[in-house]
Amino acid sequence: MVRISSIVRAAALRAVIIGAPGSGKGTVSSRIVKDFGVSHISTGDKLRDHVTRATDLGKQASKFMNEGSLVPDELIIDLVAHEINAVNGANYLLDGFPRTIEQAKKLQDKFPVNLVLNLIVPHEVIIERVRNRWVHLPSGRVYNIGFNDPKVQGKDDVTGEPLSQRIDDRPEVVAKRLKNYSLQTEPVINYYKTLGIVEDFKGNTTNEIWPKIKKHVAEFIAAN
Repeated sequence: MVRISSIVRAAALRAVIIGAPGSGKGTVSSRIVKDFGVSHISTGDKLRDHVTRATDLGKQASKFMNEGSLVPDELIIDLVAHEINAVNGANYLLDGFPRTIEQAKKLQDKFPVNLVLNLIVPHEVIIERVRNRWVHLPSGRVYNIGFNDPKVQGKDDVTGEPLSQRIDDRPEVVAKRLKNYSLQTEPVINYYKTLGIVEDFKGNTTNEIWPKIKKHVAEFIAAN
Protein backbone atom coordinates (compact mmCIF):
# COMPACT_ATOMS: atom_id res chain seq x y z
CA MET A 1 0.00 0.00 0.00
CA VAL A 2 2.87 2.39 0.76
CA ARG A 3 4.32 1.80 -2.66
CA ILE A 4 1.02 2.55 -4.41
CA SER A 5 0.58 5.71 -2.36
CA SER A 6 4.07 6.87 -3.34
CA ILE A 7 3.33 6.36 -7.02
CA VAL A 8 0.09 8.34 -6.77
CA ARG A 9 1.80 11.22 -4.98
CA ALA A 10 4.72 11.20 -7.44
CA ALA A 11 2.29 12.04 -10.24
CA ALA A 12 0.41 14.69 -8.25
CA LEU A 13 1.59 17.64 -10.32
CA ARG A 14 1.03 17.78 -14.06
CA ALA A 15 1.40 21.50 -14.60
CA VAL A 16 1.81 24.12 -17.28
CA ILE A 17 3.43 27.51 -16.66
CA ILE A 18 2.26 30.42 -18.79
CA GLY A 19 3.72 33.91 -18.87
CA ALA A 20 4.57 36.66 -21.31
CA PRO A 21 8.16 37.09 -22.56
CA GLY A 22 10.06 38.83 -19.75
CA SER A 23 7.53 37.87 -17.06
CA GLY A 24 10.06 35.79 -15.13
CA LYS A 25 8.74 32.41 -16.27
CA GLY A 26 12.23 30.92 -16.50
CA THR A 27 13.18 32.05 -13.00
CA VAL A 28 9.94 30.76 -11.50
CA SER A 29 10.37 27.42 -13.28
CA SER A 30 13.91 27.00 -11.94
CA ARG A 31 12.70 27.73 -8.39
CA ILE A 32 9.89 25.19 -8.67
CA VAL A 33 12.40 22.61 -9.89
CA LYS A 34 14.79 23.41 -7.04
CA ASP A 35 12.22 23.53 -4.23
CA PHE A 36 9.94 20.67 -5.29
CA GLY A 37 12.13 18.35 -7.36
CA VAL A 38 9.81 18.78 -10.32
CA SER A 39 10.94 17.74 -13.82
CA HIS A 40 11.06 20.85 -16.02
CA ILE A 41 10.01 20.08 -19.59
CA SER A 42 10.86 23.11 -21.73
CA THR A 43 9.62 22.14 -25.17
CA GLY A 44 11.86 24.66 -26.92
CA ASP A 45 14.99 23.34 -25.18
CA LYS A 46 13.96 19.72 -25.69
CA LEU A 47 13.23 20.27 -29.37
CA ARG A 48 16.63 21.90 -29.95
CA ASP A 49 18.27 19.01 -28.09
CA HIS A 50 16.57 16.43 -30.32
CA VAL A 51 17.63 18.36 -33.43
CA THR A 52 21.24 18.61 -32.18
CA ARG A 53 21.36 14.89 -31.38
CA ALA A 54 19.71 14.08 -34.72
CA THR A 55 17.14 11.76 -33.16
CA ASP A 56 14.30 10.53 -35.37
CA LEU A 57 12.04 13.17 -33.86
CA GLY A 58 14.75 15.82 -34.29
CA LYS A 59 15.27 14.92 -37.95
CA GLN A 60 11.54 15.24 -38.64
CA ALA A 61 11.35 18.59 -36.84
CA SER A 62 14.45 20.01 -38.51
CA LYS A 63 12.85 19.58 -41.95
CA PHE A 64 10.13 22.06 -40.99
CA MET A 65 12.48 24.35 -39.07
CA ASN A 66 14.93 24.57 -41.99
CA GLU A 67 12.08 25.59 -44.26
CA GLY A 68 10.99 28.26 -41.79
CA SER A 69 7.73 26.41 -41.14
CA LEU A 70 6.06 25.73 -37.81
CA VAL A 71 6.64 22.27 -36.41
CA PRO A 72 3.27 20.44 -36.69
CA ASP A 73 1.24 20.00 -33.51
CA GLU A 74 1.34 16.22 -33.70
CA LEU A 75 5.13 16.23 -33.79
CA ILE A 76 5.30 18.53 -30.78
CA ILE A 77 2.79 16.31 -28.95
CA ASP A 78 5.06 13.34 -29.76
CA LEU A 79 7.96 15.28 -28.24
CA VAL A 80 5.95 16.10 -25.12
CA ALA A 81 4.80 12.48 -24.84
CA HIS A 82 8.40 11.26 -25.10
CA GLU A 83 9.56 13.66 -22.37
CA ILE A 84 6.62 12.93 -20.06
CA ASN A 85 7.20 9.18 -20.41
CA ALA A 86 10.90 9.76 -19.71
CA VAL A 87 10.22 11.30 -16.27
CA ASN A 88 8.61 7.98 -15.33
CA GLY A 89 5.62 9.22 -13.33
CA ALA A 90 7.38 12.07 -11.53
CA ASN A 91 5.88 15.54 -11.07
CA TYR A 92 6.48 17.74 -14.11
CA LEU A 93 6.14 21.31 -15.29
CA LEU A 94 5.55 22.04 -18.99
CA ASP A 95 7.10 25.28 -20.23
CA GLY A 96 6.60 26.69 -23.72
CA PHE A 97 3.68 24.44 -24.60
CA PRO A 98 0.82 24.58 -25.35
CA ARG A 99 0.85 27.84 -27.32
CA THR A 100 -2.53 27.53 -29.04
CA ILE A 101 -5.94 26.29 -27.98
CA GLU A 102 -5.67 23.43 -30.49
CA GLN A 103 -2.43 22.29 -28.83
CA ALA A 104 -4.01 22.64 -25.38
CA LYS A 105 -6.94 20.42 -26.34
CA LYS A 106 -4.71 17.77 -27.90
CA LEU A 107 -2.48 17.79 -24.83
CA GLN A 108 -5.50 17.46 -22.53
CA ASP A 109 -6.76 14.48 -24.51
CA LYS A 110 -3.47 12.57 -24.16
CA PHE A 111 -1.86 13.94 -21.01
CA PRO A 112 -4.40 15.85 -18.88
CA VAL A 113 -2.97 18.90 -17.12
CA ASN A 114 -4.21 19.49 -13.57
CA LEU A 115 -2.69 22.91 -12.79
CA VAL A 116 -1.90 26.00 -14.85
CA LEU A 117 0.32 28.68 -13.30
CA ASN A 118 -0.48 31.96 -15.04
CA LEU A 119 2.06 34.75 -14.41
CA ILE A 120 0.55 38.21 -14.85
CA VAL A 121 3.05 41.07 -15.00
CA PRO A 122 2.03 44.51 -16.41
CA HIS A 123 3.35 44.97 -19.93
CA GLU A 124 4.85 48.36 -19.09
CA VAL A 125 6.87 46.71 -16.32
CA ILE A 126 8.14 44.04 -18.72
CA ILE A 127 9.12 46.63 -21.34
CA GLU A 128 11.08 48.63 -18.76
CA ARG A 129 12.68 45.44 -17.44
CA VAL A 130 13.99 44.28 -20.81
CA ARG A 131 15.10 47.82 -21.66
CA ASN A 132 17.57 47.45 -18.79
CA ARG A 133 18.51 43.84 -19.55
CA TRP A 134 22.08 42.98 -20.52
CA VAL A 135 23.25 39.52 -21.50
CA HIS A 136 26.52 37.60 -21.59
CA LEU A 137 25.81 35.94 -24.92
CA PRO A 138 28.20 32.93 -24.68
CA SER A 139 26.71 31.73 -21.38
CA GLY A 140 23.22 33.27 -21.44
CA ARG A 141 23.71 34.95 -18.04
CA VAL A 142 21.28 37.84 -17.69
CA TYR A 143 21.65 41.08 -15.72
CA ASN A 144 19.06 43.77 -15.05
CA ILE A 145 20.29 47.26 -14.27
CA GLY A 146 18.83 48.42 -10.96
CA PHE A 147 17.72 44.93 -10.01
CA ASN A 148 20.43 42.36 -10.73
CA ASP A 149 23.40 44.55 -11.65
CA PRO A 150 26.74 43.11 -12.77
CA LYS A 151 29.59 43.68 -10.31
CA VAL A 152 31.36 45.76 -12.95
CA GLN A 153 29.16 47.80 -15.27
CA GLY A 154 29.04 46.26 -18.74
CA LYS A 155 31.04 43.16 -17.74
CA ASP A 156 30.06 39.55 -17.00
CA ASP A 157 30.62 38.60 -13.35
CA VAL A 158 32.23 35.26 -14.18
CA THR A 159 34.38 35.92 -17.25
CA GLY A 160 34.73 39.70 -17.26
CA GLU A 161 33.69 39.67 -20.92
CA PRO A 162 31.48 42.44 -22.38
CA LEU A 163 27.71 42.29 -21.99
CA SER A 164 25.33 42.93 -24.88
CA GLN A 165 21.70 43.87 -25.42
CA ARG A 166 19.67 41.62 -27.66
CA ILE A 167 18.07 43.19 -30.71
CA ASP A 168 14.72 41.68 -29.77
CA ASP A 169 14.88 43.44 -26.38
CA ARG A 170 14.23 46.84 -27.99
CA PRO A 171 11.05 48.37 -26.50
CA GLU A 172 9.15 48.50 -29.81
CA VAL A 173 10.00 44.87 -30.55
CA VAL A 174 9.03 43.76 -27.05
CA ALA A 175 5.72 45.64 -27.26
CA LYS A 176 4.87 43.82 -30.49
CA ARG A 177 5.84 40.44 -28.99
CA LEU A 178 3.65 41.12 -25.96
CA LYS A 179 0.68 42.00 -28.15
CA ASN A 180 1.13 38.82 -30.19
CA TYR A 181 1.51 36.80 -27.00
CA SER A 182 -1.77 38.15 -25.60
CA LEU A 183 -3.68 37.42 -28.80
CA GLN A 184 -2.32 33.88 -29.01
CA THR A 185 -2.41 32.92 -25.36
CA GLU A 186 -5.72 34.37 -24.14
CA PRO A 187 -7.77 31.57 -25.76
CA VAL A 188 -5.47 28.98 -24.13
CA ILE A 189 -5.93 30.52 -20.68
CA ASN A 190 -9.69 30.80 -21.19
CA TYR A 191 -9.84 27.14 -22.23
CA TYR A 192 -8.01 26.06 -19.07
CA LYS A 193 -10.26 28.32 -16.99
CA THR A 194 -13.29 26.40 -18.25
CA LEU A 195 -11.60 23.33 -16.75
CA GLY A 196 -11.12 25.16 -13.45
CA ILE A 197 -7.36 24.57 -13.24
CA VAL A 198 -5.89 28.07 -13.70
CA GLU A 199 -4.26 29.95 -10.83
CA ASP A 200 -3.33 33.58 -11.52
CA PHE A 201 -0.28 35.18 -9.91
CA LYS A 202 -0.04 38.96 -10.28
CA GLY A 203 2.89 41.21 -9.49
CA ASN A 204 5.70 43.38 -10.80
CA THR A 205 8.64 41.16 -9.88
CA THR A 206 9.40 37.48 -9.50
CA ASN A 207 10.33 37.96 -5.84
CA GLU A 208 6.91 39.51 -5.25
CA ILE A 209 4.90 36.65 -6.71
CA TRP A 210 7.16 33.71 -5.88
CA PRO A 211 6.00 33.21 -2.25
CA LYS A 212 2.40 32.88 -3.48
CA ILE A 213 3.41 30.38 -6.15
CA LYS A 214 5.53 28.37 -3.73
CA LYS A 215 2.68 28.18 -1.21
CA HIS A 216 0.13 27.17 -3.83
CA VAL A 217 2.32 24.46 -5.39
CA ALA A 218 3.17 23.04 -1.95
CA GLU A 219 -0.51 22.90 -0.99
CA PHE A 220 -1.49 21.41 -4.35
CA ILE A 221 1.05 18.59 -4.11
CA ALA A 222 0.11 17.89 -0.49
CA ALA A 223 -3.58 17.71 -1.41
CA ASN A 224 -3.04 15.34 -4.30
